[in-house]
Amino acid sequence: MQRDSAATVELVSAAMLPGINSHNEWDPLREAILGTADGMSAILTWSRPDAIPADVFEKATTLAREAFPDWLIAEVNEDLEGIAAVLRSAGVVIHRPCVHDLGRVFASPFGWSSTGNNLYNVRDLHLVIGDFVIESASPLKCRAYEPEALYHVWYHYFDRGMRWISAPQPTLRANPFSPYFRDAVGRELTDEDKRYLELTGGRVEKLHKLSEDEILFEAANTVRMGRDILYLVSSSGNCKGAKWLQSVLGSEYRVHTTSDIYRSSHIDSTVLCLRPGLVLLNSVRVNESNRPSMFDTWDRIYFDDVAAVPDSELEFQKNVRDRIHAELTAMGFESNIAHIASPWVGMNVLSLDPETVLVDSRQGSLIKVLEQHGFTAVPVRVRHPNIMGGGLHCSTLDTVRDSRPERYF
Repeated sequence: MQRDSAATVELVSAAMLPGINSHNEWDPLREAILGTADGMSAILTWSRPDAIPADVFEKATTLAREAFPDWLIAEVNEDLEGIAAVLRSAGVVIHRPCVHDLGRVFASPFGWSSTGNNLYNVRDLHLVIGDFVIESASPLKCRAYEPEALYHVWYHYFDRGMRWISAPQPTLRANPFSPYFRDAVGRELTDEDKRYLELTGGRVEKLHKLSEDEILFEAANTVRMGRDILYLVSSSGNCKGAKWLQSVLGSEYRVHTTSDIYRSSHIDSTVLCLRPGLVLLNSVRVNESNRPSMFDTWDRIYFDDVAAVPDSELEFQKNVRDRIHAELTAMGFESNIAHIASPWVGMNVLSLDPETVLVDSRQGSLIKVLEQHGFTAVPVRVRHPNIMGGGLHCSTLDTVRDSRPERYF
């Protein structure tokens, strides 16, 4: 049952709310946005000149809801409430999305229509740089109106001096995605591919690249380190997006691009900066020959020993979501349920401060490694990060940290 949207908003009074301020991933956390599973169903996107018959759309809508049954939404929300409780106990103020009707159809003048995405991965489309919030330009049509779910939060910060800008909304009149050569039938599997197969019960990750026709990027393609931003060129961020971001931030910031470490999507399952001078790197993707040179002088933790995707998740994906995706495709719809998030989304951590990190409780090996490096690892339950397409870092967005725009390089 969907909660009343007002109940999802936890804002202190206007007189108490400080201005937005976050320059990195590790300084003491004071305020954050936490996602929600409310209102979720599979996305329906289509491009066709004729109208979709009412009975076909009704059947598609029913299937879309089956991909996110009530028990799944309830468990995801229960886990999010557990994360919220841990954050509140650390003195962090929590804000939540204002849930709108994600199943409502919207249309573009450029020949496509879609329903909305979820409001779980709140970091994906919003980049906080100091007192500046930047809405990114997603290559996914379904995400066109997703940022509005956070506008009530941004307006409170805006009244206290927050700067706010949105990247140009892409037309997406042409399909921006094309497959990498290694997606071809019979392609040679890399070590990463083979490990992915082991951790997902035999699934193969589909990799795509973006065109450079328009500015396309999602905020989760970036890692913030004070005045330096590491930007991943991938299927969720193109070179033109990095160029636009640099133009907006100006000469006081440097946007560094990398494309050799990971080609699928967001960067926070590959590079996580834990404190000044220490970075956690996914060792199935990053090594001493391809790591970003900015980390030459930093200590590096290479890690890839994440827990396998649970059998229950894989069975639900295979028996329910894969079937529904095939049916929707046959009906002429695109959707978001053909794949699950990478197993390495288990590396998603959220730093409370330079010594304390929240970690998915299933990731025992990661917890041990972090503790060996002097961190207090706080385990929290995250049962469905693969189905939901994101872990702890994805479902949270830090808005206030005790941080300054330092230079570390």
